[in-house]
Amino acid sequence: MSSSLAKIAIVTGGSRGIGRSVVLNLAKRGVDSIFTYYTNQAEAEKVAAQVREAGRRAVALQLDATQTASFSDFAERASAALAELGAERFDYLVNNAGTSHHNSLAQTTEEELDQLYNVHFKGVFFLTQKLLPLLNDGGRIVNVSTGLTRIVIPGSAAYGSMKGAVEVLTRYMAKELGPRRIAVNTVAPGAIATDFSGGMVRDNPELNKQVAGMTALGRVGQPDDVGGAIASLLSDEQRWVNAQRIEVSGGMSI
Repeated sequence: MSSSLAKIAIVTGGSRGIGRSVVLNLAKRGVDSIFTYYTNQAEAEKVAAQVREAGRRAVALQLDATQTASFSDFAERASAALAELGAERFDYLVNNAGTSHHNSLAQTTEEELDQLYNVHFKGVFFLTQKLLPLLNDGGRIVNVSTGLTRIVIPGSAAYGSMKGAVEVLTRYMAKELGPRRIAVNTVAPGAIATDFSGGMVRDNPELNKQVAGMTALGRVGQPDDVGGAIASLLSDEQRWVNAQRIEVSGGMSI
């Protein structure tokens, strides 16, 4: 039975892939969610329905994570969604929304770099800023990074560098939000079989085999491998984990 005392998470990019897995894994743990989608409202409503089937509640809100000018309006819509859930504030923020990018250092355009900056760094910075007044003291933030900040694969310089900035930002967040007892960590997934990057890890058998061969546990990661880890990290059992980069990759390139 849902209760207004339930913990509530805000998850960006929650209609697909890792974000969807986070929302569903949190539901299994008794956590309600407000999650964002970019364009696919029908898919978002399917996720919300799955959460209801698990006995929890979820509200899907549209958000373009690159449009910082819209974040004040989003905070207002999030506040209204919280009221629907019987709350004024929320407990967990997962900054997961993002886009992939594959291009060489020589060929990456300024437009491509700006787009990556807007969604992966500027968007995370200012959306967190706008939502901080709604986040409970003692809450948690998880910023999603990538294994590509450690594992250097040509063609990922721009993407990996933006995620590297997020990892530094995570430590600054942890320090500045410490007086509010808010723990902030980074989760860095390895290669995961989702529709990210056009589904290339999931749908390309040769690449899938190559990634599995680079991974100590001998297979490609699945969304629930990461979604479950993030849900666990938000739990009270992990309250003393703070300012860390936690790679969830099955042991890639070790």
